[in-house]
Amino acid sequence: MPEPAAPRPAAAGAAAAGEPAAGDRAATAGEPVGRVLGTADATPLTFWTAVAPDGYLQLDDVVTTTRALPGRDPVSIAGVVTAVRARHEGAQFDSDVFAIAEGMLPAQVQEAAEVTTTRIDPEVYVPPRPGAPVHRATGAARDAALHFDRMSRAVPIGCGRDGQPTYLNADFLDGQRGAHVSISGISGVATKTSFATFLLYSVFRSGVLGADGVNAKALIFNVKGEDLLFLDHPNTRLTPETVQAYTRLGLPAGPFPDVRVYAPPRADSSGTPDVTSRTSGVDSFYWTLAEFCAKRLLPYVFADADDERQQYTMVVHAVTAQLARLAVPAEGGISLDGVRIGAYEALVDHLVDQLSDEDTRASWTGSAVSLGTVNAFARRLIASKRDLGRLIRGDLATRRPHEINTTEGAQVTVVDLHNLPDRAQRFVVGVTLKTEFERKEKAGTAKPLLFVVLDELNKYAPRDGSSPIKEVLLDIAERGRSMGVILVGAQQTASEVERRIVTNSAVRVVGRLDPAEASRPEYGFLPPTARQRVLLARPGTMFVNQPDIPVPLCLEFPFPAWATRHAEAGPPPAATLRSITQRTDPFAVVGSGATAVGDDEIPF
Repeated sequence: MPEPAAPRPAAAGAAAAGEPAAGDRAATAGEPVGRVLGTADATPLTFWTAVAPDGYLQLDDVVTTTRALPGRDPVSIAGVVTAVRARHEGAQFDSDVFAIAEGMLPAQVQEAAEVTTTRIDPEVYVPPRPGAPVHRATGAARDAALHFDRMSRAVPIGCGRDGQPTYLNADFLDGQRGAHVSISGISGVATKTSFATFLLYSVFRSGVLGADGVNAKALIFNVKGEDLLFLDHPNTRLTPETVQAYTRLGLPAGPFPDVRVYAPPRADSSGTPDVTSRTSGVDSFYWTLAEFCAKRLLPYVFADADDERQQYTMVVHAVTAQLARLAVPAEGGISLDGVRIGAYEALVDHLVDQLSDEDTRASWTGSAVSLGTVNAFARRLIASKRDLGRLIRGDLATRRPHEINTTEGAQVTVVDLHNLPDRAQRFVVGVTLKTEFERKEKAGTAKPLLFVVLDELNKYAPRDGSSPIKEVLLDIAERGRSMGVILVGAQQTASEVERRIVTNSAVRVVGRLDPAEASRPEYGFLPPTARQRVLLARPGTMFVNQPDIPVPLCLEFPFPAWATRHAEAGPPPAATLRSITQRTDPFAVVGSGATAVGDDEIPF
């Protein structure tokens, strides 16, 4: 079934094709709602409008007015309402309100709205004249006021307060003119992950990427419960109103059509995926001992930012080099110093023995390192055995494909981390991002695009300190745009995330915020009234700031059309079932104790 066409705004080239002049565009605006106020200063960038007695304006409404100039075309001034007030004109004391309400004092109620200018066309920066009519912008006038008409590729991201679609310029998302998205808000209230997945859904299903959208990929790290393991299942709580909301945005209401899920293996020898709610279509991911040594992954065992400030990091890099040089792949693990090693725990014990022996310590540390520094390294390495033992294996090397590879997988790859301890989560995130980024570097092209969705970004790239993961994320933020790697980072507190990552994000999204966090300079793009409003924002309400539009737009995105938990999951479409069986390895354990099954046997 063909997807519904998105109700796109006019393209940027409309002017060359006969776009209406400023005066004509103003004539297409909606009903008059007031006049420019004469008792407050009007500037080209902000002005106040008196609201007509039979009208109203609310925050986020879009309005237009015009200014006539001698000898040239009139100037169209459009803006967004950023403040609204009402007062009694004629009242002198606070108590006068009672007398006025009882008709004992003459007074008039007057509402006024502050308008922040978003567009002046042509760009003649003059203020509107007091008394000039102000119109509510609708249709083409609204699109022009919010610069939607200049977006040749507009991604629908929700509806504004007026119920009309709101768009994001794809040029600032896919790297053509900018890249990366930063989403901030209180955990559990700001719906950061829900908005991130909706953004991906809109990018993939709206068709704005054209032919490139077919091959575009997404890598999502799931860190909270098993909520993101059912993106390819329809949501049984979908209502007709929600379907209509998707239709209004030009999107089909359904699940992601092509999803692959990875989960860590259980600690037992079977290596089945450690998930409970989803029983099929899940692959285990892990690294063999030979890969751990050859790919120099030891530094990611010490991926905490505090670790990098310690002196034992020199031991980390020395041991890493020795492992890459000495480790030889062998049946069931590796051979190291003539010793057969088949488990990560055994590897750790062997390294500790080598570092404890005075005869072999120098060859492993590479320099004259104090015994205290070596012991500090050994203590932390021993502590990693419990966390990483099931991820670095020697017993599963020939059992099944185990590498997370977005280029050979589905359009959306979900990596489940919620059952892993903190150190193991850091290891998986760091190694996976390093591998994917290096793969893009070797490809030498920005296509296909890879969107990386990472929650709790303040944990992986904190403001202070350094770590291997932080260096990879910085590399993505600063060079990923040219390689087609787009970071969609979510965090509770943007003020605690590395500044260069936040500043390199072309698109910034804010949901419900804590009062102390909202006052931080990282949210300086929010007007004063918006900073107050984010303290009250409901789930699903987001403030989106993008370079094309000088003020952040308040919008609501629709309820997910895909299942966000097992209780909501309906049966996946037939296309998804075929995709799962076609890519299933015949020797793999597909689910929790289940084996690979045929098309007519998938136990959903």
